[in-house]
Amino acid sequence: MARKRVTVLGGGVIGLSIAWRAAQAGFAVAVRDRGSAHAGSWVAGGMLAPVSEAWPGDEAVLALGLESIRLWPGFARELGVRLNTAGTLVTAVDAADAAVLDQHAAHLAAHGLEFQVLGAAGLREREPGLGPSVRSGLNIPGDLAVSARTLLAALRTACAEAGVRFTGVAESEVDGSTTVIAAGAWSAELHPALRDVIHPVKGEILTLLARPGALEAPERTIRAQVRGRAVYLVPNETRSGLLVGATQYEAGFDPTVRVRGVLDLLTDAEEVWPALTEYALAETSVGFRAGSRDNTPLIDWLEPGVLAATGHHRNGVLLAPVTARRVVELLGEAA
Repeated sequence: MARKRVTVLGGGVIGLSIAWRAAQAGFAVAVRDRGSAHAGSWVAGGMLAPVSEAWPGDEAVLALGLESIRLWPGFARELGVRLNTAGTLVTAVDAADAAVLDQHAAHLAAHGLEFQVLGAAGLREREPGLGPSVRSGLNIPGDLAVSARTLLAALRTACAEAGVRFTGVAESEVDGSTTVIAAGAWSAELHPALRDVIHPVKGEILTLLARPGALEAPERTIRAQVRGRAVYLVPNETRSGLLVGATQYEAGFDPTVRVRGVLDLLTDAEEVWPALTEYALAETSVGFRAGSRDNTPLIDWLEPGVLAATGHHRNGVLLAPVTARRVVELLGEAA
């Protein structure tokens, strides 16, 4: 009996996770991808952080994120990728930033989520390289992180081993009894039902590498408020460098890196981790997140034979395991 065919449009973390799990479930899977250098997965920070990302009004995203992070250890083991399990520090610089942190802490407490409030001494006990103006913070031990580019390579290998076919045909050309649209910010171009739902959210991210003699990167991910602006610092797997991000603009598919964006990121990151001024600026990148109307991803049928798995915004890497599981469930129900 012929296996049911599935075509996945999109070869980022979401699309590859779906393809891998669908192939494991017995479907004949093909992946079609444009291979954009600005795809959200390629420039993602790799934070698996439903707790430090939690804010009032995003309860649906929080619930989905908590479900997905429980799947991540097993997901990573199967792929052979390393997770950073050191957690996240969320930090504040001035009184206004500290007030935002207090609101965050109240929200986490209301949902029974694990965190600890830290003063300056407690923060530096955990990360001695923090700058002198960092005054308060939260320790969130349950957050994880992963190298998004390592993850992409591992997923592609796992897909190939599971029998997934990769084609160079344009995404708009559909072949298969079922199509899964998982093309991130480009998904809006692929079905009329997504046209006014999914939109690109531009973000700039910097890759910094420690030069000889420089202080190594922090052990933990650091998410900071610096005089009203958000910045994050994610150490690489060997603590020999940092990803610093990320700006956020509604600018369509503009691929240019703005000087102002780089300046803001470096200025704020230096205040949090002064040693990075001795690092090398190795790469500046622009990626496009798949924004949705309410920051909640769309994982459902658009019509018979066409599924959507898009609109993950900042949480595509985090939500990959739960998205893949849900899509395979929907495919199974329709088989």
